[in-house]
Amino acid sequence: MKKVRTQLMLCGGTGCHSTGTPAVREALEKEIEQQGLSEEVQVVETGCNGFCAVGPVMLVQPDGIFYQKLDPKDIPYLVEEHFLKGRPVKKFFYKEPDSKETIPGMNDIPFFAHQQLRVMRNKGLIDPEVIDDYIARDGYFGAAKALQEMTPEQIVEEVKTSQIRGRGGAGFPTGIKWEFASKSPGDVKYVLCNADEGDPGAFMDRSILEADPHAVVEGMIIAARAINAHKGYIYARTEYPLAIRRLNIAITQAKEYGLLGKDILGTGFDFEIEIYEGAGAFVCGEETALMRSIEGKRGMPRPRPPFPAHKGLWEKPTILNNVETLANIPQIILNGGSWYASVGTETSKGTKVFALSGDIYNIGLLEVPMGISLRTVIYDIGGGIPKKKKFKAVQLGGPSGGCIPEQHLDTPVDYEEITKVGAIMGSGGMIVMDENTCMVDMARFFMDFIQDESCGKCTPCREGTRRLLQILEKICDGKGEPSDLESLDKLSAIIKDSALCGLGLTAPNPVLSTLRYFRDEYEAHIYEKRCPAKRCAALLKFEVDPELCTKCGACFRHCPTEAVIWKKKEIAVIDKEKCIKCMTCFEKCKFGSIF
Repeated sequence: MKKVRTQLMLCGGTGCHSTGTPAVREALEKEIEQQGLSEEVQVVETGCNGFCAVGPVMLVQPDGIFYQKLDPKDIPYLVEEHFLKGRPVKKFFYKEPDSKETIPGMNDIPFFAHQQLRVMRNKGLIDPEVIDDYIARDGYFGAAKALQEMTPEQIVEEVKTSQIRGRGGAGFPTGIKWEFASKSPGDVKYVLCNADEGDPGAFMDRSILEADPHAVVEGMIIAARAINAHKGYIYARTEYPLAIRRLNIAITQAKEYGLLGKDILGTGFDFEIEIYEGAGAFVCGEETALMRSIEGKRGMPRPRPPFPAHKGLWEKPTILNNVETLANIPQIILNGGSWYASVGTETSKGTKVFALSGDIYNIGLLEVPMGISLRTVIYDIGGGIPKKKKFKAVQLGGPSGGCIPEQHLDTPVDYEEITKVGAIMGSGGMIVMDENTCMVDMARFFMDFIQDESCGKCTPCREGTRRLLQILEKICDGKGEPSDLESLDKLSAIIKDSALCGLGLTAPNPVLSTLRYFRDEYEAHIYEKRCPAKRCAALLKFEVDPELCTKCGACFRHCPTEAVIWKKKEIAVIDKEKCIKCMTCFEKCKFGSIF
């Protein structure tokens, strides 16, 4: 391996791939070769860096200079200035929203400064397709310790000491789950990794797998040793091609190094991992449905008990953890459970990875210590709400979660505290909404998703969610009645009490949380036939205010149906017959003359 003076750590996650990383990499390598810098400068494509909003991004090591929004056409200038003349290019430095100040280092950027990396400690720092890079940062040291120095009982105790709770959504203590499976009789047991991430707005598991696949493989090895399993499956949704490709590479490399397969590290312990590609059914995120899917059956939940720790995959003792949980395990074993438990709150230890998206400046992947406030995440890390609009709510927990309003923004990120305000921690999706979001329509969106993804096995979920959706659609269409509010409350309570699986039991949460905090919006839709957020098309009527109209014609030029009547130096008029209520004129008018 050649020694180089500078490494260009170019983000190679799906987000940056979509904004041009392949073309930037090609331009970098070409320019570096043309300038005769190949012996000094090396381009390394990493996994997800996390800061998706400003991609493609690149970290120059060892200088620690962070470049953002790179474009292939700018690469010749960047290479000449920085790597030939030694002058970092300020044009590509990160800038705070509405600020002229430039900050070159990652640690000085608020998005990174407030984070605490454990699961994502290797993000942007290693090539995920090179096992030596992972080993150089203490990779597989935890597995070696677990296999060579610890008994299965000691591994379980260390995980229990850490107090880590499952990061897939339910928050069940991981150590206790492992203890149940380890004590279950039987020579055949299984370790499963749930990488079927299906929540709208969630991309945590995908990004972890793309950036650090070996961490998950190592976590599964330790879990297998803890319960004496010799076969593992990673259930990954087929829509994650890059994550699956890197997982396959990681598994192959681990086998070549004697870290998977027969007689791992000469300890006599055998363990194999196989990737099972799911078809993207949301219900297969539920553990028993996932197991049925691996068995080749239709992915549908089954009643519990018996629990998977006693009868799981093929009726054998099984543990299932999600990607983030397993990625934590190697460091817990290597550094000790007490080290892990030193961060967080009394009931929620460690860190949590979130996918931050929606109406916010800094869309991306972040890892924060448990106990941090939602306000800090949204305003200090996320950068706040664009276009000087007001914050309205944040959705946590995906379709099974709830919407948290501004008065609860100081709620700490803690399993119990988040539940108290009407949401759940979930797997880590965090969708921010501004003042222009209609909360009734938001509830309708999530209920449409849930109803479509219901497996149909139990009547409360199959029929109950359908009826909830019908009522919400009726309200959004301006046909709501006062009795609909009572129907939503009663039907939600019935579903929560009687659905078969966790997905069905939490299905009404988006409705209940929006009714709890935004009941006035429901009432405006029903009693006044008005959408306060101006989003429900059936309730909108567009008019031009002649006193505010500047006669610029912007509404006329952008209207897709020629519903705007306008002539130069004249006030615009909207033809109600042609208007399709697409909101284009409202959004394009800079003077607020359309209401």
